[in-house]
Amino acid sequence: MSELGDFLKAKRATVSPKDVGLPAVGNPRRVKGLRREEVALLAAVSVDHYTRLEQGRVSAASDNLLAGIARALRLTDEEHEYLRMLVQARPTRRGRSEPEVSNAMRDLLDALPTPALVLGPRTDILAWNAAAAALFVDFAEIPAHQRALVRLVFLEPRMRTLFKNWEQVAAEAVDRLRMTAARTPGDPRLMQLVGELSVHDLDFRRWWAGHGVRTMAGGRKLLRHPVVGDLALDWQVLQVLSSPGQTLVTYTAPAGSPSHEALRILGSWAAVPPDRRSEPKQAGELPRTDSEQLAGTDESGPGVPSEVV
Repeated sequence: MSELGDFLKAKRATVSPKDVGLPAVGNPRRVKGLRREEVALLAAVSVDHYTRLEQGRVSAASDNLLAGIARALRLTDEEHEYLRMLVQARPTRRGRSEPEVSNAMRDLLDALPTPALVLGPRTDILAWNAAAAALFVDFAEIPAHQRALVRLVFLEPRMRTLFKNWEQVAAEAVDRLRMTAARTPGDPRLMQLVGELSVHDLDFRRWWAGHGVRTMAGGRKLLRHPVVGDLALDWQVLQVLSSPGQTLVTYTAPAGSPSHEALRILGSWAAVPPDRRSEPKQAGELPRTDSEQLAGTDESGPGVPSEVV
């Protein structure tokens, strides 16, 4: 069955006749959720036409028809948009190269005091600033072909321990990846990424089969960082109009909040050369450089390096 058919079948299974005011005809019912004929009735379309749509035998569908199906299956706005993209899908042109990150964008990343990333359409991490590397992992250590944010969420152990609510973060990442797949149907690199994650991670495989969809709009991340402790960061997504397919993702915290201060400390820590850092003894305790350990504390207070005051 096609992705469109899989999606409609999965959504039919989540809606019971009782949910939409229909009698539960048949005892026992052979299908979970709504039958095709019940969806057709609610959407005001013939059973034959809906069946052919679900089986991928309809090349086009009107907005009114899709709106009726969305109401019948109680789809969210994001799921309705996903349905529309599946019906109107056009194969992605193969061999298309991704635009390079411009020098102006790299300058902007370096100028930002907060963590920031430039992502490609498959969550490829195309560029980042020092604060982002300090917050997550040193992306330069990861081979470029493995440097996809969704891949790191699942296959990089440090990312699993970084997020306090890893399961929610990971499940939402899968939903956003499915929405991306609908925008670029047939993208071989994206299909390869989905295949790799499906093979290596049971959670990914389970969430991908759930057919959830979500747009990449922003939200809040809860982290437990090994250097500065607990963080509550707001993330935003900005489209790079000069480079279609690229997005700028920033992570900030409200001014005056503990997380804002922690980000400031993390940025100062990241500015210290790696060979002069010591490992933190516990979450929230900022490591000191070798010279500071020898000198002891200063007037700024115990345990706080002079560089961050």
